[in-house]
Amino acid sequence: MRINALLGDLLVEKGAITRTQLNQALTQQKNSREPLGQVLIQMGLLDEAQLRMVLSEQLGVSFLTANQLKPRTDQRLKECIPPDFALANLVLPLDRQGQVLKVAVAKVPDIIFLDNLRKITGLDIVTVLSTENELRRAIEAYYSSTDLQEFVSSSEVDDIKEDYGDQKDENKVDLEATIAEAGKGPVVKLVNFMIKKALDDRASDIHIEPFAAKISVRYRVDGNLYELPPPPRELHNAIVSRIKILSKMDIAEKRIPQDGSFSIQYNDQKIDVRVSTIPIIYGEKVVMRILAKRMELLNMQTLGFEPEQLALFEKALMRPYGLLLVTGPTGSGKSTTLYAALNKRLSPEINILTIEDPVEYQLQGVNQVQVKPDIGLTFASGLRAFLRQDPDVILVGEVRDLETAEICIRASLTGHLVLSTLHTNDAVTAVTRLIDIGIPPYLVAGSLGLVAAQRLLRLLCPHCKVPYKPDAKIVDEYKIKAGTLYNAKGCEKCRNIGYWGRMAIYEVLPIDEDIRRLITKDADLEKLRQVQKQKHYESLLQNGLRKVEQGITTLDEVLSVAYE
Repeated sequence: MRINALLGDLLVEKGAITRTQLNQALTQQKNSREPLGQVLIQMGLLDEAQLRMVLSEQLGVSFLTANQLKPRTDQRLKECIPPDFALANLVLPLDRQGQVLKVAVAKVPDIIFLDNLRKITGLDIVTVLSTENELRRAIEAYYSSTDLQEFVSSSEVDDIKEDYGDQKDENKVDLEATIAEAGKGPVVKLVNFMIKKALDDRASDIHIEPFAAKISVRYRVDGNLYELPPPPRELHNAIVSRIKILSKMDIAEKRIPQDGSFSIQYNDQKIDVRVSTIPIIYGEKVVMRILAKRMELLNMQTLGFEPEQLALFEKALMRPYGLLLVTGPTGSGKSTTLYAALNKRLSPEINILTIEDPVEYQLQGVNQVQVKPDIGLTFASGLRAFLRQDPDVILVGEVRDLETAEICIRASLTGHLVLSTLHTNDAVTAVTRLIDIGIPPYLVAGSLGLVAAQRLLRLLCPHCKVPYKPDAKIVDEYKIKAGTLYNAKGCEKCRNIGYWGRMAIYEVLPIDEDIRRLITKDADLEKLRQVQKQKHYESLLQNGLRKVEQGITTLDEVLSVAYE
């Protein structure tokens, strides 16, 4: 009763409630036996923020909000307090410093409770306060989540560390011990969980990076990297060795980069995983590229083309000959567009050959060749062989040099449809790039059928996007027609990112007679851009702004990848 009285007096002193209201609340509190603060909130005399402030001052302890109830992810705190005890007693472990454990509780703990907690944890206890509802939600979220730490117990980590984890000489490897540790149950489960979680979260890459005191595990989702709670540092060597065994790499070799791959089954679907390792100062960094063949991405209708752009692209694609280029930086979705284009042309009546580095997706009915420069199988040599294979459609992974460009041009002029990629910022620049690497302008004009530049945009989560009225200056500068735009917020469905999935924006430039004449006569970049504007072919920025007006992405997202 003393604590209630002190709290009530302090609330009256602060002007939060009157003495009469306090007496009414104390009377009701005797019957309900609930904390005075909760009674005052139920009576509508006090809000949570006022209660936090006064309790913090009264008790001399911190009062945490929901956003502050975040347990450390690298200290195995779930091993300190079992989930049943945590939920029954509303206690959440937050941080451990030596022999002291900081926990969040919903009410001032008594001596018996603290003594029980010390016996359970074997640690001294420091408490902070939070509200009952926020604490319960935080406990349920924490104990229902699965971190990479939890697949291996402390004793298993100690066992692996003792046998294998601290090898002083990285160049001398006990091969039998390495294979044994990499095949142990906890390590196998941990690597499997890493890959499964990446697939569940639609990640395209997994980065495993060793540092002096920890491992960093990051997933790339929709083009951005996000860090996960990491496994123990001692498991790094065992994890890398396990991945190397799966990828058929040399697990004894740690001094040079290696590449490998493996396949797994996930939801009745075959998933290819491409693996790369490099030696860095604290060990080997591993990157796993996940190649999940999503059939919806092989449909050109779903890539992001506007109807008029798609009509132009498909018109060039269905021609029996010519050169069709897709341009953009690495990771902009060029390969996906080309695979969708091949899927559109796929037919038993057509002979399709591809030469790629690497072959990312295996397409039924398409003859695909992997570049192998170490034995002389380059883009150029492969293309020469293709011309003796009676092809109708040829896909070249990338035009990298004059020799490859010349063969592509020659093939397109002799009755073949050639698809390829080029690293340029926009569609118009692809024309001048071919000329710059040594192709005569008249050959560029005669062979080139269409150029499509592209970028990838993150799409707003449809469950939590927030509408707003754009500033008049922004509307005028970007010629925005929509009265309402949307911003990202974040919710459970999108992992609190605010975005879910990606879509391409395109700049499609068909090479018509006017542009051919200009290329042959004077392939000036600015003149080509003027013709592009006159013919109302959308730029990347204009196409992106259309997506903003449609409410599927943000203006900031478009401006981060497209500009004029």
